Amino acid sequence: MAESWHGNYDTGSQSDDSYKFERLHIEPIYDAFFCPLTKQVMRDPVTLENGQTFEREAIEKWFRECKESGRKLVCPLTLKELKTADLKPSIALRNTIEEWNARNEAAQLDMACKSLNPSSSESEVLLALKYVQQICQKSRSNKHVARNAGLIPMIVDMLKNGSRKVRCKALETLKTVVEEDSDNKEILADGDTVRTIVKFLSHEQSKEREEAVSLLYELSKSEALCEKIGSINGAILMLVGMTTSKSDNILTVENAEKTLENLEKFENNVRQMAENGRLQPLLTQIREGPPETKLSMSNFLGELVLDNDIKVLVAKSVGSSLINILRSGNMQSREAALKALNQISSCEASAKVLIEAGILPSLVKDLFTVGTNQLPMRLKEVAATILANVVNSDYDFDSILVGPDHQTLVSEDIVHNLLHLISNTGPAIESKLLQVLVGLTGSPSTVISVIAAIKSSGAIISLVQFIEAPQKELRVASIKLLRNLSPHVGQELADALRGTVGQLGSLIKVISENISITDEQAAAIVLLAELPERDLGLARQMLDDGAFKLVYSRVVKIRQGGSKGGRFVTPFLEGLVRVLARVTLVLADEQDAIALCRELNLAELFIELLQTNGLDNVQMSSATALENLSQESKNLTRLPELPTPGFCASIFPCFSQQPAINGLCRLHRGTCSLKESFCLLEGQAVDKLVALLDHTNEKVVEAALAALSTLLDDGVDIEQGVMLLCEAEGVKPILDVLLEKRTENLRRRAVWVVERLLRSDEIAYEVSGDPNVSTALVDAFQHADYRTRQIAERALKHVDRLPNFSGVFPNVG
Repeated sequence: MAESWHGNYDTGSQSDDSYKFERLHIEPIYDAFFCPLTKQVMRDPVTLENGQTFEREAIEKWFRECKESGRKLVCPLTLKELKTADLKPSIALRNTIEEWNARNEAAQLDMACKSLNPSSSESEVLLALKYVQQICQKSRSNKHVARNAGLIPMIVDMLKNGSRKVRCKALETLKTVVEEDSDNKEILADGDTVRTIVKFLSHEQSKEREEAVSLLYELSKSEALCEKIGSINGAILMLVGMTTSKSDNILTVENAEKTLENLEKFENNVRQMAENGRLQPLLTQIREGPPETKLSMSNFLGELVLDNDIKVLVAKSVGSSLINILRSGNMQSREAALKALNQISSCEASAKVLIEAGILPSLVKDLFTVGTNQLPMRLKEVAATILANVVNSDYDFDSILVGPDHQTLVSEDIVHNLLHLISNTGPAIESKLLQVLVGLTGSPSTVISVIAAIKSSGAIISLVQFIEAPQKELRVASIKLLRNLSPHVGQELADALRGTVGQLGSLIKVISENISITDEQAAAIVLLAELPERDLGLARQMLDDGAFKLVYSRVVKIRQGGSKGGRFVTPFLEGLVRVLARVTLVLADEQDAIALCRELNLAELFIELLQTNGLDNVQMSSATALENLSQESKNLTRLPELPTPGFCASIFPCFSQQPAINGLCRLHRGTCSLKESFCLLEGQAVDKLVALLDHTNEKVVEAALAALSTLLDDGVDIEQGVMLLCEAEGVKPILDVLLEKRTENLRRRAVWVVERLLRSDEIAYEVSGDPNVSTALVDAFQHADYRTRQIAERALKHVDRLPNFSGVFPNVG
């Protein structure tokens, strides 16, 4: 009797339930069905000349071994020599075995059907699934049998079984059942079966994921199922994730990769892949697809949100293809290409790739072309946006030809064309074209050419008018452009701002907006700071408009921590302090400026700002402002009123001695205060200024030294000024500045201050013993400018390095 199904297909350990398969007797199996060599049921029985029957493959192997070993050809059963190796197919026996197999398998399939239900035990279900899998592996016809027996829905139901082993085995069995069988795949396509399979991709158990992705790979060989898989929410996302997974095994990753490759047949799937970070199929379609596919994929690329590093890869992959479409495509294709290029050009690195691919001539042509082939204004806006993105990258634009007459972007006629477009289009495109000019004027290599073209076109007044634009993007672009222009055409801008009503006020209004600090506000304040410092008309208007009070309030608020703005806080504060310091430059001409400095106690604020470590420009501007204020102190100090000498004093000099007055400023010999007369001594600023002499930024050192030099200026008590510097331990730092010779301006300033210090006999005596100071003064005496050499000569006389009767340089008042 034949072995039971259980005996033929060992599943490992047996449970009591599994014995029912063994107790189910199938048709008897005859000894003639077995090959004497393999002891297995034969599939292709053949008979020898002596009538013995064997499995073809086994007997052929026997004959081959006999021949290779040099033995005689004998029958493996009788061991008698054979005359020939001819094999006669045993057709009748083969048919009998096949019929037996069919009846036997039908019975066993029936058992499997009965076992594949929720009430069966885990071992019964696993045994049934294993049998179905093995029988389907034997032949394709068995897959038809399994389908006709209704096994596929039963196996699908096992995907919801509570046992992980059963679910894994069901996935594995389904793969075998549908392999190379389109009809069986079609059955799986119905209903939610594919969705159920996809859900396994999210399981943490790697075995279920492995089997699920292996099954999906097989299903994806069917085009109908490709579309079905792609339509399931999350399927492509999870597959893309698996291709880059480091936790899944190599085979799983490979199957996920191959599944996605099959899914690429459908455009919707390609779009989903691109959305989930797998861009290569989309890029391949743009490069190699038919025109209608290129169009749809370019449109979709323009809608994607990409990281900067991805933009670079995309630019390298399809940048040239998109530019070619821009040059020669129809209007619909050009629109799609423009949108895609707009998306990928917004990163500096990708913009450089596009520049090298030749995008600039096409953009310039599209912007300036008029006639039948011209772009509609909405697309010119996109072209302008791309150009703005591109020119804001760090590139040498004066070397790239963009026009037929060897023009570059900074050629006069190109800039004139841009200005003409700005004057004759709507706000949306105007703002983009202004951004182009912002980019070109932001580079030291191109700014001079652009400014020359702007001046020759007489466009400065027109550009200033955009400050009043109600559209924020347009206003921001214009302010940024004017900020870039202001160091080069500051007076022209100041004249334009003063000469037209409201524009300076609009600029102040931007600065005053009590919101988180923006790039617009930072640009506006820098623009104001770069205008000519000693423009009295501008200062007068700012005083009248209350601009300085507003700037003061913004500085105080930032100091108190009341303003937010991230990376814009520092440039905004630096600009505010520079603008506020402007008021100290017109003290001699504007009494209102003095009144404002007193009202706001600006001297105290600038002294506080000296200690803003890390903000060099703030410290420098504050020291400069204190220099200006301190220079005015001698004019603002209230001198004591002394009584007129009497008759006796005129006759007897001993009666003419003036009474001593207490509480007078040592330096200015009058009544001083920080708020009213801006006295540095009263404000205890000397120590703070001396501390800045050790700063690493020579401009900060120069500003601090200039402020300290006001303590030694004509019109003050120089001897007391020297004493103040000694008390603040400032003499050695000043001498160090002279010795370091960091810049010519610093040396000029240091020589002046040292000469004043050396008027003190005590300091002159100490310094005379320092050869380094003498050498520095000699060097200044020999190589500095004329005025500094005069002062160095006087200093050398103080330390007896030159005789007092020496007169190398004539005295100049």
